[in-house]
Amino acid sequence: MNLKLLVGALVKFLAGVVLVGLLVFLPAGTFAFFNGRLFMGILFVPMFIAGIVMMFKNPKLLQSRLDAKEKQRDQSLVVKLSGLMFLAGFVVAGLNFRFGWFQLPKTVSIVAAVVFLAAYALYAEVLRENTYLSRTIEVQENQKVIDTGLYGIVRHPMYSVTLLLFLSMPLVLGSVYSFVIFLAYPLIIAKRIKGEEAFLEKELEGYSEYKQKVKYRLIPFVW
Repeated sequence: MNLKLLVGALVKFLAGVVLVGLLVFLPAGTFAFFNGRLFMGILFVPMFIAGIVMMFKNPKLLQSRLDAKEKQRDQSLVVKLSGLMFLAGFVVAGLNFRFGWFQLPKTVSIVAAVVFLAAYALYAEVLRENTYLSRTIEVQENQKVIDTGLYGIVRHPMYSVTLLLFLSMPLVLGSVYSFVIFLAYPLIIAKRIKGEEAFLEKELEGYSEYKQKVKYRLIPFVW
């Protein structure tokens, strides 16, 4: 086992738990925020399990997922806008609970949690299909175009899955106002996809042919 990788992964995981917890519960003014506890559970328990699996099955993939420093200026802006969206969305969800703004029924939050977990399962499948995935736009050594499984349906199944994940988050938290903020994500990810495809066409052999074979980027029959 790579001890350095293990420590690095645990540090980032715990930092994420603390950061998201502060963003959700501090504005809420209490830990008695059921939707917040539900959200923390469905977000971090699967994340911890996935990290353990990758640690033993594919430590190289885990390392690439931990490397979140984007090198391209345009894509760095996309990452920053996404971070701002999360910051505002989580804080607003906490404030929504604290001040008793319009709160979605608990049933909606439970259904959204189920959708979130189903999307997380799809996320794991995408990682299984494409071991070259990283959190930054790059072409790795010996990387090949993947055109089977979910990659035979849309060209960016990872982003399709994150669309489900991120749009279900504010619903789990029970906040319509937070959901409105998260509606910025499709626009943000569309910009990232266009930049990524331009890069891959230049740097990854066979990608132009793949674009001709799989017509849709994110949502089948839509875009």
